Amino acid sequence: MRHARRRIVRRAARLAAVGGLLLGGTMVTRAVASEPPGPSAAPGTLARAASGAGAGLVARLGGDRTAGHWVDADGRPVVAVTDGSTAEAVRRAGATAKVVRHSMTELRSAAATLRSAPRVPGTAWALDYRSNEVVVRGDRTVSGVDWSRLTGVAEGIGGFVRLERTEGVFTTRLNGAEPILSTAGRCSAGFNVTDGTSDFILTAGHCGPTGSVWFGDGKGDRQIGTTVAGSFPGDDFSLVEYAGGRAGDAADVVAVGGGKGVRITGTGEPAVGQRVFRSGSTSGLREGRVTALDATVNYPEGTVTGLIETDVCAEPGDSGGPMFSEGVALGVTSGGSGDCAKGGTTFFQPLPEAMAALGVRLVVSGRDGAAAGTSAPPATGAAGAGASAAGASAPVTGAGGTPLLARLTDRRNVGPGLLVVAGSLVALVATRWIRTEQDRKAYRRQYSATWN
Repeated sequence: MRHARRRIVRRAARLAAVGGLLLGGTMVTRAVASEPPGPSAAPGTLARAASGAGAGLVARLGGDRTAGHWVDADGRPVVAVTDGSTAEAVRRAGATAKVVRHSMTELRSAAATLRSAPRVPGTAWALDYRSNEVVVRGDRTVSGVDWSRLTGVAEGIGGFVRLERTEGVFTTRLNGAEPILSTAGRCSAGFNVTDGTSDFILTAGHCGPTGSVWFGDGKGDRQIGTTVAGSFPGDDFSLVEYAGGRAGDAADVVAVGGGKGVRITGTGEPAVGQRVFRSGSTSGLREGRVTALDATVNYPEGTVTGLIETDVCAEPGDSGGPMFSEGVALGVTSGGSGDCAKGGTTFFQPLPEAMAALGVRLVVSGRDGAAAGTSAPPATGAAGAGASAAGASAPVTGAGGTPLLARLTDRRNVGPGLLVVAGSLVALVATRWIRTEQDRKAYRRQYSATWN
């Protein structure tokens, strides 16, 4: 009987150790493979630090001596400068300096001249810091006469204005898919914001004028809220007040499809070259890089200025969807050209400017002492198959009620997963050693009894 109990204990220990190996391996492999980073990932990374360092140098040295900054492929700050002494100051500060011909003051003056010229729908321009040029693009709707006139304006400015023709059409990304619908069309929700009294969805301004009523389904059975403020054209943002006044649990989580989410920890401004993510209800989660800042787009509906230009693709229905990086909210989708099959250019309304104009602040974790839960309201930017519809509950990652699989994919579990694997290996070795010692003692007892 005693030997039978020992065998049962040994088998149970071995099974527990093997189970630990499987669990630990799952935690490590799924956490490493999950993308983008989990909602609790620390926002302070190399790219953000580089962006902050570059912005600080540009602000300190001034627009006459610098011409913008960006993040290189290795995540290091690069500052464009106009003379050798400024370049040396940049290097002493630990950044890379690139000497260019034209200052930020000249680039902005060129952009101002383009804005003052007769408006041509289907055109856009932005400041390309890396090439030290103002890049002007025209889509296929721009006539030869208008393009010729715009070429004349560019030539009058100087040789640092580059003109390009682009495929497709510059349009706002309205219509096409869930999650929020009104008589004005369909859009994606952006970020949850608050004025301290009520909660709102901050989305694109072209999605609908003030007074637009938004629903979470095509039947009109579930009202989400009403547009109470906004600006378009000129800017491209609007504010949708929740029908119940509150965004609900997990208001700080952006849904990215497949039941997953990213927790938003704050807001910031992007840098050229920075890797960013965009979530939209039509094309889901997409990634790319910031290619230019302070972009101007002449949509058919009007001109919008001060936009973020990226190479992230977008399609109709993605309007208003959130753009973020490393848990930091950056902007909401405005429009662009192309699609996610061939690629294209997408523009975003910067978030800090929109919030300042509307008098709201971002809803982040810990508001009113509530931990992030599991619902994905419309302002969490539901995206793609598997994401929740606006205002519905979804098992996005977060504290409280989080599914086991979502917990295993959390990048924080890489370390604990390795510890589980190590502990399980130790347990297997220990049980094997104990069994070997027990067998050796039994053999000695039998040998002694045999030979007396």
